[in-house]
Amino acid sequence: MNIGYHDACEVSKEKARVLVRRVLENTGGNVSKTARILGISRKTVRRAREGPLEDYSRRPKHMPRKIPSHFEELIVVEGKMTGYGAQRLTGYLFQKYGHEFSMNTVKKVLRRNQVAKKTIRTKGGTRRHLYDYEHLEPFREFQLDTKHILDKRALPTAVYEHIVTRGLPKYEWNMVDVATRARFTAYSHALSSVYGFSFIVLVVLWLRGHNVRGRIRIRVDNGGEFCGGSGRKLEEWNSLLGLLDTELEPIPPGAKHLQAIVENTHRKDDESFFAIHPVRCENTEAFLHKTQRWQDTWNTTRPSYGIAMKGRTPLTKLRDSKAMISEHILSFPVLLMEEVVKTIGPAVKWFETYLGIHFLRLGGTYVCAKYQ
Repeated sequence: MNIGYHDACEVSKEKARVLVRRVLENTGGNVSKTARILGISRKTVRRAREGPLEDYSRRPKHMPRKIPSHFEELIVVEGKMTGYGAQRLTGYLFQKYGHEFSMNTVKKVLRRNQVAKKTIRTKGGTRRHLYDYEHLEPFREFQLDTKHILDKRALPTAVYEHIVTRGLPKYEWNMVDVATRARFTAYSHALSSVYGFSFIVLVVLWLRGHNVRGRIRIRVDNGGEFCGGSGRKLEEWNSLLGLLDTELEPIPPGAKHLQAIVENTHRKDDESFFAIHPVRCENTEAFLHKTQRWQDTWNTTRPSYGIAMKGRTPLTKLRDSKAMISEHILSFPVLLMEEVVKTIGPAVKWFETYLGIHFLRLGGTYVCAKYQ
């Protein structure tokens, strides 16, 4: 009887070779007779008799373009730990280890090892962009928030205790440009709406002094250092900021996702700066010097993989926008808000003298009356 070897192969290659061995045993080891019975070649019979039951690997013996195994293992480990996609992970590996991989190589390694990108679930199952990122002009939309630096969950114990014992600033003020991801930063020992309004005015004056035209909109939360959810206070602040063609836009209570960009900078601060550098600062002056270098690094050399950034730095994104804005705008001085409030008078004179900005003093606070 002619037994269907090829039919057996469709079920399992291993079972088909077991069949060949049984027929070969019944024929007394006669290769030719076994081949005729099964309708296969003698070479196939010998392969089933002498070789393993499993198929030989089809993997090439020489692959000059294949990434070394230790690099592949590194990509897999970092991919699982960070949850980053291929584009962001490529830049992360270059920053951390100095190895420049092709994004396509990283993508293939992640796919081959079934390393999934961490995703964020949104209400309704859809993820909508907060802005029209592709057409957004630089320095027109901002997100503003404060960060409590003393966070035991984010900081090593030694860093936390060092900040407390050395009396370093406990709060960070961040205003982030949505279009370029450029940041403007200040610090303080306490939170106060006086500091909040002064910081906003200071940044906006810096922008206006560097040829930023058009209306500026700043998204803030409902913290007490800003308007604190007070409609009257918001109206007063917007009335004063209106002289600078600037508007505050508070988010609804609990809608922190609307502040996602500035919140993301806080996470990066914890990972790359606050967990490492404060212990090297013995006083506030040294701390501000370190934070200035961190802001300059962020604005000029650190790539961003946010929407529409494509791995570019804020400086590169500003250049690509072809906006008539000086690159010096990214060199915003990191200041201590307590000192800013003390010296706001001389600062006003400096802006009036060198930048041609004229001020009014309203309610004890200087605001811009005219800029050219």
